Amino acid sequence: MNAFVIDAFEFCRLNESRAGEIAVVDLPRLAEESVDKSGAVRWALQGGSDRRGHPQLTLSISGSVRLMCQRCLTPFAFDIESASVVVLAQDEAGADEIEAVLEDEPVDVVVGSRSFNIAELIEDEALLAIPLSPKHEICPDQVVPEAPKDAEKVSPFAVLKNLKK
Repeated sequence: MNAFVIDAFEFCRLNESRAGEIAVVDLPRLAEESVDKSGAVRWALQGGSDRRGHPQLTLSISGSVRLMCQRCLTPFAFDIESASVVVLAQDEAGADEIEAVLEDEPVDVVVGSRSFNIAELIEDEALLAIPLSPKHEICPDQVVPEAPKDAEKVSPFAVLKNLKK
């Protein structure tokens, strides 16, 4: 059986935990967003239940992926750091009911299963952590154009002076 496939409900009932690292190249949707598919995502998953008794998974991820800067079009390393709580439902109808009860809480509700792929959950969390339009804080080799020193500053209102005549 795949190391990333768990019985989500049993995992939560037993308060199990798992941790590991997965290469970006093994996460196809994240690899597509990456410049060179290098890097890895470290993850930790903890099963349990919320205060209402719903099974829940707590996932934290960290790592680095190489993204393309949308400003200067050069690759750069982007650090991912994220944590989320996912409440499990038996089916879509149950998910809708739980979402209605937990509407003010910062959790996601998903349909769990006896063959739940946690690699997909890890990849989803990583994709949500990267920006829609990635950019350097300050682009390398960014040159700010300087105004010529001997250029006379012209007021934008100088043209209005001529209208009075």
